[in-house]
Order: sequence, then structure tokens, then C-alpha cells
Amino acid sequence: MTLGFALLSLGVWAQQAFSHGKLKVASNQRYLVHADGTPFFWLGDTAWELFHRLNREEADRYLKRRAEQGFTVVQAVALAELDGLHTPNALGEKPLRHNDPAQPNEAYFQHVDYVIQKAASYGIVIALLPTWGDKLNKAWGKGPEIFTTENARTFGQWLGNRYKNQPNVVWVIGGDRTPREKSDDVAVWRALAQGVTEGVGGVDQALMTFHPQPNELTMGGSSHWFHQDSWLDFNMMQNGHCRDTPTYNKIAFVYKRTPAKPVLDGEPIYEDHPVCFNAKDLGYSNAYDVRKYAYFDLFAGAHGHTYGCHDVWQMYTPRHEPVNGPHLSWEEALNLPAANQMQYVRALMESRPLLDRVPDQSLIEENQYGPADRIQATRGKDYAFVYSAAGRPFTVRPGKISGTSWQATWYDPRTGDSKTVGKVSGQKPQKFTPPTQGYGQDWVLILDDDSKAYSLPKR
Repeated sequence: MTLGFALLSLGVWAQQAFSHGKLKVASNQRYLVHADGTPFFWLGDTAWELFHRLNREEADRYLKRRAEQGFTVVQAVALAELDGLHTPNALGEKPLRHNDPAQPNEAYFQHVDYVIQKAASYGIVIALLPTWGDKLNKAWGKGPEIFTTENARTFGQWLGNRYKNQPNVVWVIGGDRTPREKSDDVAVWRALAQGVTEGVGGVDQALMTFHPQPNELTMGGSSHWFHQDSWLDFNMMQNGHCRDTPTYNKIAFVYKRTPAKPVLDGEPIYEDHPVCFNAKDLGYSNAYDVRKYAYFDLFAGAHGHTYGCHDVWQMYTPRHEPVNGPHLSWEEALNLPAANQMQYVRALMESRPLLDRVPDQSLIEENQYGPADRIQATRGKDYAFVYSAAGRPFTVRPGKISGTSWQATWYDPRTGDSKTVGKVSGQKPQKFTPPTQGYGQDWVLILDDDSKAYSLPKR
């Protein structure tokens, strides 16, 4: 294993991951930590069809590889998107009897149990969606709509009770849907959340969020409907699958809401995805498209980030009907460039104190650029990171982090390599020019208070 944060064997690292206890929101209301206060960095993957399309051997291979790549979270759905009620899982089982949420099929959920427990053995959290949105709102997909406020609460209670002692489960209500106006959608989602809360034994026992659809009219993602709800511990957004959209504005909008709650981009543009669902005119997304969203989101205030791959979320193989034309089997796609580059995102974030990091565009003078060549800044008390999406030069203002002198380093998001600049004054504006410029030439500047002697991020 080459990951700097995985110097221990995978088994030992996984064992330690949950020795610190379940996850909860940090006292500063901006990050997630374990029960004992140990910081947790959310590096997620969307594997919506994990429980539905993969058998146990395949699920093991998938989870092992993602753990090797440094992922800490996998987002997956119990009642899956792709005809999840009527097409049996890889073991021949359907999730419900008679499409009734009050009659779950034990054999189906024993497979879900296995996958969740296997994920724990690799140190991976399962962000568990009880259902995809088409089972409540069949705007598209197979449906059918089966949920009411009554049976949603019942199903939530059953699931919550089943996994209440599983330390690696985080709950995700919703499933790629915008609640319809003049409908019971919001009430049904709340009933599902209430049921889960009751099943696990109380609101403080269920770390929970809501996975929305991208919607320009509801800029705040989950916060638009549920920010004041006690069960919503952190906010989730979906920015969809177009390139060069100003995700940082959406993250910043939610970050500033009160009361403060952590925020996360739970579904940005996927790797190898038809851009804006229009492959004919716009082609497919690449590693650079995907990488930019990670740094934009994190530096704008997100507590973590979720990666996604078009071939992997649907666990595509040639025996399946493809959704929007995937190129590769899920196993081939596991090693696409951006999937491997996410480890460098995590390595950077974990290389400095995680819990005191804040977004701060006042750190830099150049704030006028759009997404194609954006400069985005974040800092702790004694360090700063500045992301230049296309290698544009920028000027850092003094007085934002401690230290009369700073150590400056360029960090390469493509490789995880570092290039030392050296010591610079922390008492006057400093202009920095990344090593290369242009499309695909993104760089992160690391500035450290010289007295702290921080180590470089480890590959």
C-alpha cells in the first residue's frame, strides 16, 4: 500500500478506525469526529447499487479496493434505484414482501448485514439510504411509490433497530429527489427519519443527513427543507453532473446558515459521466473535472467530500442494462485516475489540524475568477491552503495565519508530490505563481507558520 495515512496494514488501520467509537458532530458544529473526539475525514464513494447488484465476493473486492485507495465512506441504498423492488439482488432475493415496507425480507437484509460488516472490517463507514427516492416520488425510475408517513416510520424503526449497534452506519434520508410542493413528501421523509431515530434509541444515537436532487431554486440542498430539524445533523448537497459550476457558492451559502451544521457535497460530477447528460455535445467527464470539485468544496467549507464514478455507482457489467452509457465495468473503473487521486485530497486535509480549518477568501486578493480558473482559499490558525484551478498566479495577504515567516510548498493534486518553495515573509503581501499553468494544471499552495515545523503530506 502506498498511502501515507495507511502506513499500518489495512487490517490494523481498519481495527483502529472504530476503536474511537461512533461518529458524531464535533463541538464546533463544522466537522465530524468519533465519540472520543478523534477527527474523521469523510472521503466518500457513491456505490448506490452495492447491496443490489454485487454478490458477497464482489462486494468484498469493491470494499477492499476502496479502502486501499483511502476512502472512508461508501454511500449505498437498501431499496435500490435500478428496479430495486422487483429485480432480485445478486443472491436472488427481493427486499420486501408484496412491496410492503412493513414486511422486509430477512434473507435480503442478511446480505445487507454482510456488506455493512465487511465494510467495517476495512474501516469504511456505510452512509445508508433506507430507500431511493422513486419509492416515494416516481418522477423517473421504476418505483412504484410505496411509502406513506405510517409505513415509512415503521420501516425506519425496523432498520434503525437492526443497525443500532453497528458502529459504521451513518443514516441518509432522501434519495435524489426534491420534495414536491403540495404533497406529503416532506412529511414522509420526516416520518422515515423519526422511525430510524426511534429504532436506534434516540436522536443522539443516529448521525443523519438528507440526500437531495440538484436544484437551482433550492440552493441550500438539505437545509432548504430540514435545517431546523433536530434529526438533521449535517447538510448534504448534490451539485449534479455539469462541469465548471460554482459549487463553492452553494457550499458557502449552507455554511453560513444558522444554527451551524457541517455541510458536504454528497454527489458532485462523477468520473466518466456524460457531462450534463449530453455526451454527444459535451463528452464525458475526466479526472480534472472531478478533482476540481473536491478542492472547491472543501476549501469553501465542506467537512469532507464524496467522489463518484458513473460506471461504479450502478455496478455496471455487460450483463446489465446500462444507464446513460457507461464505458467500463465497475471493476475496471475502480482505478480511473480521479479515484486514485482522491487519496491525495485526504492526505492533504489530514496533514494539518482538521477541526480549526475555516474557509477564508479574504486570504487572497484574486476573487474574481470563475470556476474554470478559480482561486479558492482555506486556513487554520497557523496554516493555509490555496487552490489554483488552472495555475493562475495569486497574492496572499498577511495577518490571516500566525507566524512572522511562513514555509511555502506547492502540492500537486495529480500525484501528491510536493515542491518546496522555502521561507517567505508573513508580514507583507506575497505573490505566488504555480509551477505550471493552463487547463488541467491545478495546484495547491501550502503555507505554514515556520515555527510549527509541519511535515509535508505523505503519499
